Amino acid sequence: MPLLIPPSTCHLLFQQALPYSRTPFLWNIFIRALSIARVNHDGFQFHIYNSMLRTRIKPDAHTFPFVLKACADGFCFQKGLEIHGTVIKTGFGSNVLLGNTLLSFYGNCGDLREARKMFEEMRERDVVSWNTVLGVFSVNGFYLEALIFFSVMNFSSEMKPNMVTFVTLLPVCGRVGNIRLVAQIQGSAVKVGLNFEVTIGNALIDAYGKCLSSDDSKRVFYEMVDKNGVSWNAIITSLAHMGLNRDALDMFRLMMEVGLTPDSITISSMIAVLVELEIFNLAKEIHGFSLRFRIEHDAFISNTLIDMYAKAGHPSAASNVFHQMNLRNVVSWNAMVANFVQNRLESAAIELLRKMQAQGEVPDSITLTNVLPACGRVGFLRNGKEIQGRTIRLGSNYDLFVSNALTDMYANCGHLNLAQNVFSTSIKDEVSYNILIVGYSQTSEWPKSVSLFSEMGLIGMKHDVVSFMGVISACSNQAALKQGKEIHGLVARSHFHTHLFVSNSLLDFYCRYGEVDTARKLFDQIKHKDVASWNLWLRKLSQQKCITLVWSIFLAGLDYWKRLKNLLKACRLPRILIFGVLYLEHAEFSKMLSCWAAENLFKLKPQHAGYYTVLSNMYAEAGKWDEANRVKELMKSRGASKKPGCSWVHIQDQVHAFVTGDRMERLDPSLWLA
Repeated sequence: MPLLIPPSTCHLLFQQALPYSRTPFLWNIFIRALSIARVNHDGFQFHIYNSMLRTRIKPDAHTFPFVLKACADGFCFQKGLEIHGTVIKTGFGSNVLLGNTLLSFYGNCGDLREARKMFEEMRERDVVSWNTVLGVFSVNGFYLEALIFFSVMNFSSEMKPNMVTFVTLLPVCGRVGNIRLVAQIQGSAVKVGLNFEVTIGNALIDAYGKCLSSDDSKRVFYEMVDKNGVSWNAIITSLAHMGLNRDALDMFRLMMEVGLTPDSITISSMIAVLVELEIFNLAKEIHGFSLRFRIEHDAFISNTLIDMYAKAGHPSAASNVFHQMNLRNVVSWNAMVANFVQNRLESAAIELLRKMQAQGEVPDSITLTNVLPACGRVGFLRNGKEIQGRTIRLGSNYDLFVSNALTDMYANCGHLNLAQNVFSTSIKDEVSYNILIVGYSQTSEWPKSVSLFSEMGLIGMKHDVVSFMGVISACSNQAALKQGKEIHGLVARSHFHTHLFVSNSLLDFYCRYGEVDTARKLFDQIKHKDVASWNLWLRKLSQQKCITLVWSIFLAGLDYWKRLKNLLKACRLPRILIFGVLYLEHAEFSKMLSCWAAENLFKLKPQHAGYYTVLSNMYAEAGKWDEANRVKELMKSRGASKKPGCSWVHIQDQVHAFVTGDRMERLDPSLWLA
């Protein structure tokens, strides 16, 4: 194991050797060592460089590259410009190595105009120059320009691409999704004899995967003579990217069979795959695997584990992973905030945001987008306003996702005027309009919902499923039959009439207006009916007192479990109380059906508290109190428990929760006394 000498010791040795040095060699060695060790706190490398100039030691061509690298790493743009001037003054402006270093410096600092100018002014270029300019433009997201440079390199220069060229360019092809170009580059690699290089193969697997070509990715993988861990990671992540999670899982199992040990990238990728497949038990086993190999504290793995446990409905397990992390980054905090929000722990999510800021971590747009739905869900208006202030200070208020989250939060809090203010001052997309369309649809200001829907079409935005559902809901709730029928016509012209959610919204609309014939036709036209479709239609028939027809349709359409579930929903209607003595002439028949449904339903899901509650309520509505109490006792004996209702209230900058069943004497009187 190599001996690691601290920078302070190196500096001491350097100082002791200085009196015997008259050339830049020793200075170059020390600056190079500092650059490799990434030691530049308080501009220490620049201090050494400036000391070199003060002692009248003239820098040479080997001095500048490492100082320029320090400028690029620290984004010291002005210092880099100064050194560029020194390079020209000292006569090294035509040096190819320095030209490549300056090109990389400007690219890393994001000044692509100067990078292009630097490249064009280079009198002499080598293959590193071309690779550098390709890398600079691709890293900064200018993929078309990178491809143009490659084309010029290939056809207008005498330079032949090497392995670095292909490895740099293949991710660009994957990003733009150009599978033909990937195939052409693979052909070029074959011509120059690089097709058997492991690095090229890995890049090809990734590029074909990003182009959604699973066959090509697999073909390259299986044709590779030599494979390393990166090869396996590339094929697993590519298959997962294409949604082929089962294939990714099979590839992981094959990797284990050939005796390779998965690394942190493999583990984090596989946990994500298993989450998508909802195989949480196997994901937990992989967590155990990471514990055995002592890599569970890796940031990638920990962040993925937090996400996995959150989606599995185990927020406490996610919290344990989070608190055991040695080093947390903003992704860790974001995953934890999302964990609380997904599991309906809104207060915990908001409190975690405060802790995050108290520990010096700066929330990003993803953090704010995650936490704002928590404020909207439970009506934490004050916290929502505080977060909006934070977005303004961070400059995130112009972020589309953040502005949409703010609009949605205010809409859910019932403050549509504030939602409208955010909407009016922000960048907008279809989601922005949909939020307000749905928000206004449930209020007396429903014409604004229709107006916004029309505005979308006028400015060239396409309506989607949510747009149609929102505006149909507005017409359903506010007695707007004419507008609703006009929307129905637009639905048909836009070919959204086959979409299940839109069809269900229209079915609900016509059922509410008593348009039974139209509703029947619409119901018959729905090809893939779901629970909601049947519930809407059965409810309407029940209201028409067609109990026999309800039962015959009910048996015809749904599978066993859904039939039982729907029967409960269809029966809990005024005057249609199947579980009890009905106020209809079919009382005995209905009572028989009710007993049959209840008996089988409780067999299927004995711990489901909701079914007991619905049945008990039905008996209560029919005046059968003994039967209602009997169902409640049965519910207790089987251990089925209903989550208690909870309310929140803001008092003196604190959020207090009131849970059903709390005794008043246990509460602070200042919280409830007027």
